[in-house]
Amino acid sequence: MVASVRSLVMRSRDETASLMALTLPICGAQLAQSGMGATDVIMAGRASATDLAAVSVGSSLWMPLMLFMTGTLMGLTPIVGQLLGAKRTQDIRPYLHQALWLGLALGMMTASLLWFAVMPIFELMDVPPSVAELATGYLAAVAFGMPGVAFYQALRAFSDGMNHTRPSLWISLVGLGINIPSNYLLIYGGPGLVDLLGPGVPDFLQSIPAMGAVGCGIATALSMWAMCISMVFYSRVSRAYAPVALWHAISWPRRDMLTELLHVGLPIGVAIFVEVTLFTLIALFIASLGEITVAAHQVALNITSILFMLPLSLAMALTVRVSNTLGGGQSMRAGFVAWNGLVVCLLIALLNDLFLWLAAGPIVSLYTHNPEVQAMAMSLIYLAMLYQVSDALQVNMAGALRGYKDTRIIMAITLISYWLVGLGGGHLLGHEGVPGLLAPLGVHGYWIGLIAGLTVAALLLGWRLWHISKTFARGVRRIPSS
Repeated sequence: MVASVRSLVMRSRDETASLMALTLPICGAQLAQSGMGATDVIMAGRASATDLAAVSVGSSLWMPLMLFMTGTLMGLTPIVGQLLGAKRTQDIRPYLHQALWLGLALGMMTASLLWFAVMPIFELMDVPPSVAELATGYLAAVAFGMPGVAFYQALRAFSDGMNHTRPSLWISLVGLGINIPSNYLLIYGGPGLVDLLGPGVPDFLQSIPAMGAVGCGIATALSMWAMCISMVFYSRVSRAYAPVALWHAISWPRRDMLTELLHVGLPIGVAIFVEVTLFTLIALFIASLGEITVAAHQVALNITSILFMLPLSLAMALTVRVSNTLGGGQSMRAGFVAWNGLVVCLLIALLNDLFLWLAAGPIVSLYTHNPEVQAMAMSLIYLAMLYQVSDALQVNMAGALRGYKDTRIIMAITLISYWLVGLGGGHLLGHEGVPGLLAPLGVHGYWIGLIAGLTVAALLLGWRLWHISKTFARGVRRIPSS
């Protein structure tokens, strides 16, 4: 008995070390990309309130589209992971090239939507004309970067599947390093440089006009292409990809491979899009509850979103570990890898709760000095502590299921849990209450809805993962071939 427990602990320790070696670079990359969004907001806000509004409204349109595109291309990761585990590296290059073709198509489609379809949306949202005009220019500039970011995400999905996650960290830092000075130069123009560096700035730089939100969009597009070019260059020179011979020859579009990529990736893209739009819709619904409520909601959401980066990164790494293990023909061990990852994510969620309990007050005070906003934000953070466990579990269960290429069920569970339970229940509690039992709870009702939705998602995904891992371990189901 003692020997078996010791063996289990040793296996868990070794697997956890491998998992965290993949997770930490992914987390750094996620934080760096979040830093680009924060930079855009901060710098646009210092230009003018109208520029800030334009960037905020514009981001609410292009970010969900980009994340849908990213999620769809993430279907490449479990395919590559399983091929690598099966030592079929010669079959990886054609799949990557198909993902690049798919990324080109998605990038152009997204860019076209941002160029031609935004004004009717602004009219429907009743956005003030001055903000709508600036946001349209901002989105037109961002659109030029969409094919670049699609190529980058396809190469990143390939690299993650190859157990090589550190490039995404360094290249995200490259993007952030381009984003900050480009934002400053293009938002504030030559006069901003003179204010920062003095009159010694060269004349050609002083002549650059201050472009505000549009300059922010151009800087974002430049960052996207910088990340794309850096990733292409790295993939050409790195020895880590040598067995795949990435650029040896071009694989032209193939219907069977593109169909498999969409079969695995499209449900991931839809699930991510549903999750993002959930928070967007909640923000719209609570807008009528007053500026104190809106500010408190944004502060609490921002703090918890940063903490969520580690469980999210763990889920992405878990996809790689499960797919690698399955590809190696170790179906029983894949179940161990998945459930060990869930134990790790549970510990991380509890650490996040402890951090919120000890540090939420001082952190909230950094965001705002308004005592009403602080008090409401703290009450929302206490609610957020309740869903840290269910949120971490559901995202990591989804990550493990992606390793099994079982993605359509994730999409279905996400739709039911997030929109029906989370958004529907939250709207009922927030605006209607329970007649005869409970008065409307305002923003707290929406957060209780989030808790319910995430808990339902964790339960349903947990059942699905238990079922899938058991059937694979028993040989009832086979690994889908690529």
